[in-house]
Amino acid sequence: MPQFDPTFFPTQLFWLAITFIALYVLMVRVGLPRVTEVLDARRERIDHDLEAAEKLKAEAEAALAAYEKTMAEARSQAQGLLRTASERMAAEAAARQGELAKTLAERTKQAESRIDAARQAALADVREVAATAAAAAADRLIGVAVEPSQAAAAVDKVLAERK
Repeated sequence: MPQFDPTFFPTQLFWLAITFIALYVLMVRVGLPRVTEVLDARRERIDHDLEAAEKLKAEAEAALAAYEKTMAEARSQAQGLLRTASERMAAEAAARQGELAKTLAERTKQAESRIDAARQAALADVREVAATAAAAAADRLIGVAVEPSQAAAAVDKVLAERK
């Protein structure tokens, strides 16, 4: 093999050095600037993306703060509306309860007056029946005819004593 023949070593080293230097110069002048451009463009794009991400993050934080503020205001308004509705319903319930109490009081008075009238009528009937029974009992027991007015006076006297 001619590569391993020591007589060809100096020419091989010469061409190796020339090829190395040519490739080095080619890489330094052509290849590396392009790689540097690509790396710089990539770095710029990454920096731009990071700046855009920071801006979007700041906008998202501002939107979140506005959302939370809006939600707090909405909750406050809802609580106010609930409180107002509750107070209005309580006032309406109290008014209805007052009307119901008036109606019940009126019905109770009417019932009491009817009961009182019925009691007075029953007492009058009992008084008449008692006076008639007393006159009849006196007639049968002692054989004396008692006037209805006298029997009524005697029943009134006994009723007055019992009160």
